[in-house]
Amino acid sequence: MTTPTLYTYSNCDTCRRAVKWLRHEGIVFTEKPIRTNPPLPSELRAMLNYVDEDLRKLFNTSGQDYRALNMKEKLPTLSAAEAIKLLAGNGNLIKRPFLIGDGFGLVGFNAEAWERALG
Repeated sequence: MTTPTLYTYSNCDTCRRAVKWLRHEGIVFTEKPIRTNPPLPSELRAMLNYVDEDLRKLFNTSGQDYRALNMKEKLPTLSAAEAIKLLAGNGNLIKRPFLIGDGFGLVGFNAEAWERALG
């Protein structure tokens, strides 16, 4: 089993809570900065599977880049391939924290959901 990868943004309180929770639970993970090192297209495709193919769940809908690119209007017309290419090229657009591992993927932080997936 490979170590799960957690993509975070250092100024994100939710990301800090997720890191603290993982450490408290004794879960080993690799942390990567989502803005400078966004998830790979293969990781984004896998995560799309885990969120029931709902592209919107992969996007940071409250972020400045999302608003600046008018994604609220564009997202409904994007194919999965187009969305993945866009996300892989701009970590600011990705909902965080973004945790991907063998057989699971989680976006956003909800302690109960993370406990169910990782506990």
